[in-house]
Amino acid sequence: MSNYAIGDLQGCYKELQDLLSKFSFNKKNDTLWLCGDLVNRGPESLNCLEFLYSIKDSCRIVLGNHDLHLIAVNQSVRKTSHNDTFEDILNSPNKEILINWLKSLPFHSIKKINTKDGQKEFLMTHAGVPPHWSKQQLIKNSEELSQNLITQDSNTFLENIFGNKPDHPDKCKTIEDKLRLNVNYFTRMRFCNLDGSLNLKYKGKVESAPKELKPWFDYSLNVLEENIHLLFGHWAALNGVTGQEKITALDTGCAWGNKLTAIRLEDNSTFSCDKLD
Repeated sequence: MSNYAIGDLQGCYKELQDLLSKFSFNKKNDTLWLCGDLVNRGPESLNCLEFLYSIKDSCRIVLGNHDLHLIAVNQSVRKTSHNDTFEDILNSPNKEILINWLKSLPFHSIKKINTKDGQKEFLMTHAGVPPHWSKQQLIKNSEELSQNLITQDSNTFLENIFGNKPDHPDKCKTIEDKLRLNVNYFTRMRFCNLDGSLNLKYKGKVESAPKELKPWFDYSLNVLEENIHLLFGHWAALNGVTGQEKITALDTGCAWGNKLTAIRLEDNSTFSCDKLD
């Protein structure tokens, strides 16, 4: 029985199947950890969702920003953009089943696993963990978002979660502000300012970032005080490199012509496949 953590799929179904064949995935014994952004930008979002739904009991999956965008579009809260490639889902007779399943997915996943170096506790989110959160705060915030997403009034929640402000907990004046900020921490975060505020405008290379910005994982993280190993996706430009022993970047940019990558958590073995035509 093995656990495999996989980067952002973004509709890259053929590559997913190729990757699974490289480590002979067995749905009866193995578990896939998927870090969100299952859909969009790639050509086969529907096939990705239908396949993962068919093996959902063998998966640990968290929501990403593209998944939330799809949910909001389906509920007429947002409009599609010219870059969206999930029309196959919106036109599918299985649309409601698949999107209701998406809505049921969490914003974090955490589990202790026996590895070659002893037991480790792995924590996965889509974009990362802000420096000031403890494990308990993360779990509480994740569960609060999930509860809002599955309520009958989820439209109100979705109408309020898209936007770049506020950028710091001290600037939250309403519960809607808090929920929006926490969604951004879980699904959109890359850089933080030195005062701890979230910066969503700069999307360039780490080495070219303004001096007042640092990647979130270069700060001292409260959550790591609890002997946790972090897994995240979202940031393809990192190409899997964080320079941090206990923080693993999974997204290696398959949708952008690069690779889809999986890491076996028990021994840190890496498997990858190239983008297929």
